[in-house]
Amino acid sequence: MSSLDAKFARLGADNAPGQEVRQSADDLKSTMRGDILPGVPVDFSHGDVDAFEPTPGARAAWEDGFTAGAAQAYTEYRGAAAIRDDVAASLAAFTGAPVDPVDELIITPGTQGALFLALGAVVDRGTKVVVLEPDYFANRKLVTFFGGEILPVALHYFEDAPQRGPDLGQLKAAFEAGAEVLVFSTPNNPTGVVTQDAAILEIARLAAQYDVTVIVDQLYSRLLYGSESYTHLRACAERPKNLITIMGPSKTESLSGFRLGVAFGSAALIERMEKLQAIVSLRAAGYSQAALKTWFHEPEGWLESRIAQHEAIRDDLLAIFRAAGFRTACPQAGSYLFPELPKLVVSPEDFVRLLRVQAGVTVTPGSEFAPHTGNSVRLNFSQDHAASVAAAHRIVEMVERYRT
Repeated sequence: MSSLDAKFARLGADNAPGQEVRQSADDLKSTMRGDILPGVPVDFSHGDVDAFEPTPGARAAWEDGFTAGAAQAYTEYRGAAAIRDDVAASLAAFTGAPVDPVDELIITPGTQGALFLALGAVVDRGTKVVVLEPDYFANRKLVTFFGGEILPVALHYFEDAPQRGPDLGQLKAAFEAGAEVLVFSTPNNPTGVVTQDAAILEIARLAAQYDVTVIVDQLYSRLLYGSESYTHLRACAERPKNLITIMGPSKTESLSGFRLGVAFGSAALIERMEKLQAIVSLRAAGYSQAALKTWFHEPEGWLESRIAQHEAIRDDLLAIFRAAGFRTACPQAGSYLFPELPKLVVSPEDFVRLLRVQAGVTVTPGSEFAPHTGNSVRLNFSQDHAASVAAAHRIVEMVERYRT
């Protein structure tokens, strides 16, 4: 294998949402136990925009963008100025710190696009980058792709941990070892852990002290459960000079199909990201940008209702897995569960495939998120409530079939 082939092989797209249909199950026939389990297929690899429809008015806003024609189709690379003005005002109010719509914000093709641009703007060959384990699967893949060196830091996500969240001792040691960049998500994908207020303040202080660039993914920061508090790193009094925050309406608001994200923060980094976007995708889809006019402007009570619906599904699935003996952390936010599987007679990777073939349930293997979490699976529970509960019971039944 050539070095270039190896570079792309490490990206590993086989477990990305929607890619599982390309996988053959012929090699699993000899290991299959039992019959096909009946039930409505459920794809836990991503949220269901049929079960949770996009925000009210999104389609009308998109149609307005289409009607505007060329003026909306060919916006500035950073996005339409008027839309950035509105989004910047909303983000400033939400995060508690001002956002300059001209110099400090860029609209991107989804938050995945924002992450690519942000890491591409700061990671070069040999750049030392702190990556939490577990954390969003693209973080480590992109750092490797850009030639960076990963410095892993543990994320403690079970309730019995002395402190849920990033291991601050390991983080400081990584900074002392020459880390130049920290990339992490809060709420965390895949565990739903929210980095607590005191920890965010310490991360901001350490990053400022060691001059570390921080890229923080806050995609689920509107979907908080109970009385969970949230501190935006960019609003800390002491914070790093170079900081990029990534958000978007793709998950909580079910606007994934519009492929919209935003990155905001240090003007010099936003400028680099614009230059990279100009040669990668030119801009976020022009007509789709208009849907951002609905973001943060949902009808009264809409967000609260959506949070309550997700919390009810979370609680039911959590109860099912815990009753079956799966070690499962309770998410503080977002729409992900990350249960650990008991010991099985097949590999976790094969079990994920068997689960799809025999039970009609698609999950993402835990090995995508950290080397040591291969015996876990990630479920996005933003699904039809009854269908997701039935699918969780099928997961438990499949585990019973394949237990050691």
